[in-house]
Amino acid sequence: MTTGEPALLVDDRAGVRTVTLNRPHRKNAMTWTMWRELADVLRDTGGDRSVRALVLTGAGGAFCSGADISVPDARHPMDKLRIFTDLALQLHELPIPTVAKVTGVAVGAGWNLALGCDLVVATPGATFAQIFARRGLSVDLGGSWLLPKLVGLQQAKRLALLAETIDAGQAAALGLVTWVIAEDGIDAFTEDLAARLAAGPPVALAQTKALLNEGADSTLREALAGEARAQGVNFATADAPEAYAAFAGKRAPRFTGAWSLPPAGGEKESG
Repeated sequence: MTTGEPALLVDDRAGVRTVTLNRPHRKNAMTWTMWRELADVLRDTGGDRSVRALVLTGAGGAFCSGADISVPDARHPMDKLRIFTDLALQLHELPIPTVAKVTGVAVGAGWNLALGCDLVVATPGATFAQIFARRGLSVDLGGSWLLPKLVGLQQAKRLALLAETIDAGQAAALGLVTWVIAEDGIDAFTEDLAARLAAGPPVALAQTKALLNEGADSTLREALAGEARAQGVNFATADAPEAYAAFAGKRAPRFTGAWSLPPAGGEKESG
């Protein structure tokens, strides 16, 4: 990173927002200012209807080596942890699909940042560690909630208590990486993946993501009730009729998420 270059890079293209952690000289270790800025970016992303998918990645051949504890910060530890709370919730509750593109290290809070995304793409050389125990700390940034849900309690304890480093293949076998893609192909793969997500029905995808997130803690009865409510909303958008029309016309659908029911005055909204 050159002098004066921002530590977070945000690029919007064709409905996809790519956020790049940009401290390659520190393997993208995050300062507290960066955590706060990332939380703000995620908050803004959630309210921007033009953004249909998010890719989170790191510059310089690393994803994120966690919090940069070498940078002095006089704030109270509880104030710092509130930043983590805000960020983890912002990422988890984003109404759009999120993808972590991982090259190099993803360590501690950096790994949990990737796990907070809906999908994870990694190169074969990527490595992962819940390094907290080696630093005399316990897991944070949602790791205590994410890990047991993704790998089960016993494997979560193994990763957190031993703080051992695993490679991309091991992470994929545990269900912590969705795809392992060769380094020379990961950019194109992630670009295509994000484009496909961005082209999907935004309201339906947002509701599916929420249903799946909530389903892990719901009874079957609660999950079915949530599905019924969600489908009612989906049928009130232009996307369900568009899907049927595209199928009949043998063409690709053009999803917008536009509301199709007429308002009280009797005229349809423009979208």
